[in-house]
Amino acid sequence: MTTTELQAPFELDQNPLDRMLMNMEWRRKSLATPPDGLKPIMGDSGVPLLGHGVEMLRLGMNYAWKRYNTHGPISWVSAFGVKVVSASGPEATQEVLANRDKAYSQKGWEYFIGPFFHRGLMLLDFEEHIYHRRIMQMAFTADRLSGYMAQVGSVVGASVSSWAARDGFPVYPALKQLTLDVATKIFMASSMGGDSARLTNAFVDTVRAGTALLRFPVPGGRWAAGLNGRKVLEDYFRRSLPAKRASDSDDLFAALCHARTDDGETFTDDDVVNHMIFLMMAAHDTSTIATSALVYYLGKNPEWQDKVRAESLALGDEPLTVAALAELPTLDLVLKESMRLVPPVPWMVRKTVKDTELLGHHVPAGVFVTTLAWMNHLLPEYWTEPHRFDPTRFAEDRREDKSHRMAYMPFGGGVHKCIGMHFGTYEVKTIVHELVRSFEWTIPQDYHVQWDPTALPVPKDGLPISIRRR
Repeated sequence: MTTTELQAPFELDQNPLDRMLMNMEWRRKSLATPPDGLKPIMGDSGVPLLGHGVEMLRLGMNYAWKRYNTHGPISWVSAFGVKVVSASGPEATQEVLANRDKAYSQKGWEYFIGPFFHRGLMLLDFEEHIYHRRIMQMAFTADRLSGYMAQVGSVVGASVSSWAARDGFPVYPALKQLTLDVATKIFMASSMGGDSARLTNAFVDTVRAGTALLRFPVPGGRWAAGLNGRKVLEDYFRRSLPAKRASDSDDLFAALCHARTDDGETFTDDDVVNHMIFLMMAAHDTSTIATSALVYYLGKNPEWQDKVRAESLALGDEPLTVAALAELPTLDLVLKESMRLVPPVPWMVRKTVKDTELLGHHVPAGVFVTTLAWMNHLLPEYWTEPHRFDPTRFAEDRREDKSHRMAYMPFGGGVHKCIGMHFGTYEVKTIVHELVRSFEWTIPQDYHVQWDPTALPVPKDGLPISIRRR
């Protein structure tokens, strides 16, 4: 099988401000005086007040690469009003996510998105996290996943059939609406109806608010928009909760209302609302990003699009089941490679609750620590020609993803690994299965998508494609 050389999934925007900031002389100093036998973490505070926040938001992974090449896998910066340690590469990531001495807490997420996704599963720590995850797992059993998938196909089929074939079709907004439709049907057994646009905007605002430079509710600012978005979502789910408590529907909302472990553990009303807001955001945002990346790379690589289409057409017109998904091995390879090049959640953050050691460096208590899945996915020590689109690297005779357990981590890692990763994978495959059966699409070879690094990776221009009905 051939491979296709592609440009890196991110490009350096040579804005004059970027050049000025990138060329500034860095003020290197250690984060703290380490105990004997440990190395200090070196870094710098950046420009006054703003630190490195502007660079992070404008340059995204280009900034991360510059830090990695300059300082190595462990360094610190000031950004967003706090000091942040970057733990890059599989070895550093494994130490942080394994968290053997329980030094790394989810309070890192709390600082960035806590006001907007209060007490979502990803924000809970240690025993409390285990308790909530054990109850929530009742909504993601194999039987329930099979039941969800029975409905996903009908929602996807109805939506895709309404797409208009044309040049310059902005596929990202269409996919975002589609994944939101899936989430509302599967998670809530309903449609948002007239609330759809308002709730979609609320989800977008809450996600983007976490990286606001001005972290105060100034009217018109990103932080204020996020707080308002949280209020909109909370009001909506609280109004819907009594009916779900009383229903016997098989959607995830009802499943959370009725979930009960063998020990009798259940969720409170507040728990259900908090988890629904987080799960609805996570379900449609990450699935949209994964599907968009897959559509992009299939458009850039028509020979792979043809192979995926041939397998999907061979399945016939029967509804796509979990078992049938196993008969689409090429789609599986392409999805894995797309999520390697553009991971739906490219970074994770923790906060130290006590002093700890990280690859021989001293990390003091009270410090934010980030890990970069996107960095791990592109390191040449673990991946052959890492910027090349090559799904065969995941084939059984290669399995480059096995080079290190944290070299490939599109769903995170450790005890906080995404609880909905199987549902998300099934959903993305179902969408692409329907797309290749109904359409053919192309993307000009001189076009390279620009992923907005402000929060989760989103195509800046909506990802225009030329799409035709088969």
